[in-house]
Amino acid sequence: MSGTVKPIPDGYHSITPHLIIDRGAEAIEFYQQAFGAEVVYTMPMPDGRIMHGEIKIGDSHIFLADDFPEMGGSGQSPARAGTFTASLMIYTEDTDAAYKRAVEAGAEEVMPPDDMFWGDRYAKVKDPFGLL
Repeated sequence: MSGTVKPIPDGYHSITPHLIIDRGAEAIEFYQQAFGAEVVYTMPMPDGRIMHGEIKIGDSHIFLADDFPEMGGSGQSPARAGTFTASLMIYTEDTDAAYKRAVEAGAEEVMPPDDMFWGDRYAKVKDPFGLL
């Protein structure tokens, strides 16, 4: 291994989710509004689809890309799969405020905030792109 490449880039964790999604550019805007995501990088294609996007929510990076069925083997968006294909667990200081902000941004209410037996304040929303 070359000594010039860092095995884990600064600011990243050992695991980074990579979402295949439909309407990637819209999804990035939604995540900004709903969860305060910061855009780190986007690589749009000439047709507007996102080849690679990177956002950061809190201290965690998330990669995402539009569904490219013509490329084969790239996974499926929830829209093409017909079901949700991933979920994001987001820890926040104020679950109730985050839930309200997500719903106001266009998320579908699935489970309102409540105290769970395992000790978390927990809620569920479904984003406009099919992810829970």
